Amino acid sequence: MSAPVSRRARPAKAPLSREVIVETGLRILDREGLGALTMRRVAQDLDTGAASLYVYVANRDDLMAAMLDDVLATVPEPEDGDWRERLDALIHSAIAVMSRHEGLALVALGSIPTSPNALVLIERMLGLLAEGGLDARTNSWAVDLLYLYITAQAAEQSAYNVKGGTEESTLAAAQQKFDELPAERYPMIVDLREHMLTGGDARESWAQRVLINGILATPAG
Repeated sequence: MSAPVSRRARPAKAPLSREVIVETGLRILDREGLGALTMRRVAQDLDTGAASLYVYVANRDDLMAAMLDDVLATVPEPEDGDWRERLDALIHSAIAVMSRHEGLALVALGSIPTSPNALVLIERMLGLLAEGGLDARTNSWAVDLLYLYITAQAAEQSAYNVKGGTEESTLAAAQQKFDELPAERYPMIVDLREHMLTGGDARESWAQRVLINGILATPAG
C-alpha cells in the first residue's frame, strides 16, 4: 500500500483569478458541454471550493458573460478592402468566433453589449459604418441591428455544432420534410422549397448585403 502524499509534495495550485476561472469555464464548456458548466464543476477543476469562486465571479451568468467577452477578444480586426468589405469580414469573424462555444451566443442575444471586448466590436462596426457616410443616429441604430444579426447567426450555427451535425445535414433533413408536404395546403412552400433550403455562403453574403444596403437606404431621420 502506497504512503499518502504529503500536501507539501503536491504541485502548488495556480492562484485563483477571474482570468483563470474564465479559462477553466471555457475548457469545461468546450470539452463537456453547457450542461456540465456549473460553479461546482469549475471549482472542482481548480481544486477549490465553489465559495472561493464568488470572490471573482458573481454567479454562473456572470461567468458566462465573462467567457463571452474573453472569446470576443479573438475577433480579428480586418485590414484589407474598403469599409464594406472590412465590415463583412468583421461580421463573419464575429459569427464564427461566437458560434464555436455552446451557449455563448445566447448570452449575447439576451444582453446589451457593455463588456470591454463586446464594446471593441461595436466600436469597430461604428467606425466602419461612419466611413460609409452614415449619420450619427442611423449609425447608432444600425450597429444594434448588426449585433443582433451576428448573435442570431452564431446561435443558429452553435446549435448545429451541439447536435453533432452540420448545416448541410440539418438542411437535408428539412428538405425531406418539405418534400412530404401536401401542395394543396402549402402551395408556396412546395413551389419554392428548393430555393428556401439552398444558398450556403452565398445566402449568408446576400443577407449581409440586404442588411447593409437597407441601412444605407433608410436613414433613421
